[in-house]
Amino acid sequence: QVQLVESGGGLVQAGGSLRLSCAASGSIFEIKTMGWYRQTPGNQRDFVAIIIRGEYIEYADSVKGRFTISTHNVTNTVYLDMSSLKPEDTAVYYCNMALKRRSTEPYYQYWGQGTQVSVSS
Repeated sequence: QVQLVESGGGLVQAGGSLRLSCAASGSIFEIKTMGWYRQTPGNQRDFVAIIIRGEYIEYADSVKGRFTISTHNVTNTVYLDMSSLKPEDTAVYYCNMALKRRSTEPYYQYWGQGTQVSVSS
């Protein structure tokens, strides 16, 4: 079984910083994408940032210049460094990975359990 475990959420004042981490464990053959999404109550889960095949990076317009996604491939960990946080960044943040457990399998999507980020004004 593959599990994604997140950490690093919390409460911060506007203008502050937080770092989220998400580590994948289990039998993993290859990871194609590692990314972050966020969701507020009553709304859909929105894209925040993604790294594709360890090279191509994309951000949502709302976080460009403030958030940075990075990975540690040896430990299958993805990070989200968030700075200049705003109250509208308040949400539950979920990590997501598209990966194969074996070379013969297709890629499957896996989600972390979610971590709350709250930004006070």
